[in-house]
Amino acid sequence: MTYASHLLRHSKKLRNAPDLLQTDPVILVRWFSKAACPSTNSRDDLLRNYQQGYLPVKKDGSFYSSIGGTPSTISRFNYSCIADCPDFSKSPFVGEHKGKLSRTMKMDIPVVGTVFNKGFSGSQACRRRSFSTASELPPHQELGMPSLSPTMTEGNIARWLKKEGDKVSPGEVLCEVETDKATVEMECMEEGYIAKIIHGDGSKEIKVGEVIAITVEEEGDIAKFKDYKPSKSGDAEVVKKPADSAPPKKEVVEEPLESSGPKISKTSGTPPAEDRIFASPLARKMAEDHNIPLSSIKGTGPDGRIVKADIEDYLASSGKDFPAPVSKTKDTAVAETMDYTDLPHSQIRKVTASRLLLSKQTIPHYYLTVDTCVDKLMDLRSQLNSLQEASGGKRISVNDLVIKAAALALRKVPQCNSSWNNDYIRQYHNVNINVAVQTDNGLYVPVIRDADKKGLSKIAEEVKHLAQKAKENNLKPEDYEGGTFTVSNLGGPFGIKQFCAIINPPQSGILAVGSAERRVVPGNGPEQFKFASFMSVTLSCDHRVIDGAIGAEWLKAFKGYIENPESMLL
Repeated sequence: MTYASHLLRHSKKLRNAPDLLQTDPVILVRWFSKAACPSTNSRDDLLRNYQQGYLPVKKDGSFYSSIGGTPSTISRFNYSCIADCPDFSKSPFVGEHKGKLSRTMKMDIPVVGTVFNKGFSGSQACRRRSFSTASELPPHQELGMPSLSPTMTEGNIARWLKKEGDKVSPGEVLCEVETDKATVEMECMEEGYIAKIIHGDGSKEIKVGEVIAITVEEEGDIAKFKDYKPSKSGDAEVVKKPADSAPPKKEVVEEPLESSGPKISKTSGTPPAEDRIFASPLARKMAEDHNIPLSSIKGTGPDGRIVKADIEDYLASSGKDFPAPVSKTKDTAVAETMDYTDLPHSQIRKVTASRLLLSKQTIPHYYLTVDTCVDKLMDLRSQLNSLQEASGGKRISVNDLVIKAAALALRKVPQCNSSWNNDYIRQYHNVNINVAVQTDNGLYVPVIRDADKKGLSKIAEEVKHLAQKAKENNLKPEDYEGGTFTVSNLGGPFGIKQFCAIINPPQSGILAVGSAERRVVPGNGPEQFKFASFMSVTLSCDHRVIDGAIGAEWLKAFKGYIENPESMLL
């Protein structure tokens, strides 16, 4: 009774299946789904059917494990989808209408891959399942350039660790990809064989999702992909067809344009003014540059129009020089004599430039500067380094103490440990400090996680380790993602007295640390003076998140930790 009532309820729809397939292919999936319930959102139905195992189905009855990476993915949907459906596999309807269904359902149904790939992990490659087409290619999988960081839009392939014909298993490293932040290993997700490498070692500026390799399930299918090229031919054919039919249309358009010139000149020139002179824009510009009256030149163009050749003939006949080309050659000669080198942009410089430009254009910056006395800080550092040397630990730098003080100040004033969103302000409970590190490739900002809870020795060890990885371009995404505040120190390494740093979005604050200098300060009694070391620090704030009073409160807390460093040990 279940199958009979189910068929009666949908018999009218099934009769019209050939017509409906042409307008809404997803409706067919909804009719033959297990739920068989109408819905206004065909994408949701498609997703539900995929999760239930109805789409897509191999000819042997097994299901493919994944679909698509791009909206252009085409899945071949045929009679096997119905044959494997629990509600219809035993129904007499299948046998009765087998020929009709196999004829009407053997078509290409576009499947939007992004519906099924919402949760994309960092090390996972973009994959797209393809099936045999008119070119008689066996089933294969297209591996796309993965998105290995939140800001990545394109990447470079440093080197392939596998070559064409090699067998690969899940978890094996296929190649090394240079992202906008670092070099990351790309792992294989399914077992198979590498049939074709589209982009080899050293390939540059590959867009995320662009096909970089082809894998197959059977070793015997590798040779069939020797001359394989990514599927852009469909788009090319679409472009070529209008191009073939375009020339006759262009000829029709060009003829009125040629005849429109005389019409305009007649209508505009006959009635009002006989003193009006017709000339091409280039001819007018040349005449103005050489102070030539157009009235003294006879035009040889259509209807007496003055053209460029007329101006050149006039200059030649009058013996005047034509300086325009000379000036261009002079400029060219000057450019050729200059000695310079064009340096290509690295990925990190591209991303840094775009993010900092976005920061300055969209974040309302303001700056607060304070001088901190660091005499006690230097004394404590000397004592701690003596202990570190005795125990074989890493030496503690002033920057390590600054990171610890900034982390404790953020814990004390949590409003500064926040980020702006259009609907809310997100206040973080973890204090993760990004530390700016300059390398030959550009600026990196590795993160020290939970810096407020770590000791100075641990912070010093992590900073040195991450700085070395940054200089070697070996940072992983987890080494620089998730920061809530940034510290940039140009004082210690470079002797910069004071500067203003640009906020690293989506954070709302960054601390710029200058160098320490000796100053004369008043003593306890009259006409008494003493020397002290002061360090200038500047806090850049996002005014949408950090008000002026909040920023000043944070700097007060930071200054307290720097001038009384013993309090950081409590």
